[in-house]
Amino acid sequence: MTDYRPINCEFHDVLESVATVRRRCRIEYVAEDGAPRIVDALIVDVFARDGVEYIALDSGELIRLDALTKVDGVAADAFDT
Repeated sequence: MTDYRPINCEFHDVLESVATVRRRCRIEYVAEDGAPRIVDALIVDVFARDGVEYIALDSGELIRLDALTKVDGVAADAFDT
């Protein structure tokens, strides 16, 4: 596993917003094996553990925030400076 790279605060706000309204959304990310993945799920929590931030999905899956590429149509790199 690679070192965690904190995500942009504005993208973090997008995640919190989607989790707050409790609506299923499309989540695109890069899995640990390097393969792109797409899931439609409900974000039930956004949290940090041992210096790494995650989203928890209704499926029980945990995804590191620095692995996310797009959530609910919003690209993570849209907030890069």
